[in-house]
Amino acid sequence: MKKISLEMGSGGKIMRDFIDDYIVKIFSNPFLNELSDSALLPNKIGFTTDSYVVDPIFFPGGDIGSLSVNGTVNDLIVSGVKPEFLSLSLIIEEGLELNTVIRILKSVKEAADKAHVSITTGDTKVVKQGQGDKIFINTAGVGSLFARPSLKKIKPGDTIITTGTLGEHSLAIMLAREEFGIEAEVKSDCAPLNFLLPLWKKGALWMRDITRGGLATVLSELSEKLPFSVIIEEEKIPLSQPVQAASELLGIDPLYLACEGRALLVVEKEKTESAVKEIRKNKNGETAEVIGRVDDKLGRPGELLLSTLSGGLRLLEPLTSELLPRIC
Repeated sequence: MKKISLEMGSGGKIMRDFIDDYIVKIFSNPFLNELSDSALLPNKIGFTTDSYVVDPIFFPGGDIGSLSVNGTVNDLIVSGVKPEFLSLSLIIEEGLELNTVIRILKSVKEAADKAHVSITTGDTKVVKQGQGDKIFINTAGVGSLFARPSLKKIKPGDTIITTGTLGEHSLAIMLAREEFGIEAEVKSDCAPLNFLLPLWKKGALWMRDITRGGLATVLSELSEKLPFSVIIEEEKIPLSQPVQAASELLGIDPLYLACEGRALLVVEKEKTESAVKEIRKNKNGETAEVIGRVDDKLGRPGELLLSTLSGGLRLLEPLTSELLPRIC
C-alpha cells in the first residue's frame, strides 16, 4: 500500500505527479486544471491559498508569520493579481507560550502592512501537546486581476530574468536548524514582490516565485509548456558568497534551493533592458540579472538547458527528492 512521503510536498516531480494523479483527477475543473500559483476566477478575481509548517518558526530574516503573508501575496503577484485581502488560520500546539504567538501575530501584521493587504477573516484551532509542532499557519489571498500571463506570446529571443540571488532562504533555514555545523552570515530573502506588478504592463509575459524546487524546477515546468527550449547561462546566475560556499561544502546544487522573495520573469526581448532597470530600483531587486533566453535553435522543444562555465550544455530536470523538508 502506498504511503505519503516527504517528497510529495517538495515542490518537485513527485509532488507534481501526486497532484496530477489524485488532486486534479478528483477535483478537475477549468480553474484548478491550470495549476498556476493562483486561480483566475470570473469577474477578474485572483484566489490562492498556502499552508506554512516551516521549522524552526523563527529564522534569520523572518519567521512563520512574515512567511505566511509574503508567500501568499507573492503567489498572487506572479499570477498577475494585485493582492488585497488575506485570511489567517492558526493551528497551535497546546503548551506554546502565548508571547510566542503574539510575536508571530505582530510579524503577520507588519508583513501585511508592507504588502498593502488586510487580514479580513480566519480561524484558530488548538491541538493537544505532541499532536502538532508549535504552530502551523494557513493563509488564503484574494485580489483583482492586474494583467493576464500569456505563455502563447512567448517567442525565441525573449529573456529570462531573476530578480536576485538564489538560495538564501534555504540556507537560512539550514543554519537555523544547526544540523550541518556550518556558520555563515545569511538571512532569508523572505519579502513581498509588489514592486513587480507594474512589469506586467512593461514587457513581462510570465512570472513565478522561486520557492520549493528552486530555479531549475520552476524553469523546467515553464519549458515543458513551450514549443521551444529554454537556455540559462551558469556564469550569469547570481549567487551570494555564503550560498555558493555552503553549496560546495554540502554538495548541494544551488539551482534547486528555494527562495521566498525572488521571482523569475520571461520578458519580451525588446523590453529587457528597461525591465531590469525597473527591478533594480527596488531594494529586493538590486541583484537582478538576465540569466537566459527562450531558444529555437539549441536543444529540443520543452528542454531546459544550462550553458556551463566549461562551455558545454547540461540538461536540467525538476527536483525529484526532498532536499530540505519544511522550509516554508
